[in-house]
Amino acid sequence: MGHYLLFPAYNEEKNIGEVLKEAVSLVPKNRIVVVDDGSTDRTEEIVKSFRVFLVSHSINKGKAEAIKTGLKFLLKKKDFKAVAICDSDGQYSVKDALRLLEPIKNGKADFVMGFRNFKNIPFRHRLGNIVWRSFFNLLFGTKFFDTNCGLMAMNRKAAKIVVNKIHGGYILENSVLIAILKEGLKADQIPVEVTYKRKRGLISGIRIVLGVLIFILQEGLKHRFLQLFAKKKK
Repeated sequence: MGHYLLFPAYNEEKNIGEVLKEAVSLVPKNRIVVVDDGSTDRTEEIVKSFRVFLVSHSINKGKAEAIKTGLKFLLKKKDFKAVAICDSDGQYSVKDALRLLEPIKNGKADFVMGFRNFKNIPFRHRLGNIVWRSFFNLLFGTKFFDTNCGLMAMNRKAAKIVVNKIHGGYILENSVLIAILKEGLKADQIPVEVTYKRKRGLISGIRIVLGVLIFILQEGLKHRFLQLFAKKKK
């Protein structure tokens, strides 16, 4: 026991019911936490009907803050050992979220991120992720298949780090990965299925790609510089 599911949610009245229906069919209700990030629709009402743990923001703060709130809630629980974080829109399956917990339960990893089959991803998303993944692996010396998958799991040790290091927006996943690497924790990846729910315009997509790339370059070059400085000191 001590393994939880965490769902950040914002205005998900169309999807949250089906997502939680799947979740409660697989795990006990007292192992499910939903953070309602200031929703203005029926999200909170629907979540309450499932009698799972519910933590609410009075205003919308963004996904990263919702995850942070959820982690803080769990870290107060003495039995908390690990958590899988899953979107509330049905983009990822709860079954895949639970699969991410297995390497953690077996002691093989502190943190697990899903990696998507890029053949099933729209071209623009695929291109952006190839660019991000390539630069990330080059600068951090890693071999990740996917550096921006929103389906993640972590143990208590990793959660204590992530809760203070997570950044908002589309750099969220990269900020988590970088924090895990800097602390020398064990990271693993597992293939997952994904269904895209929302479409974005070309200009918006370009801005997102550039914004995430700039973050990776800044953090990656800083990481390389610190490594070189450490070698020179030796």
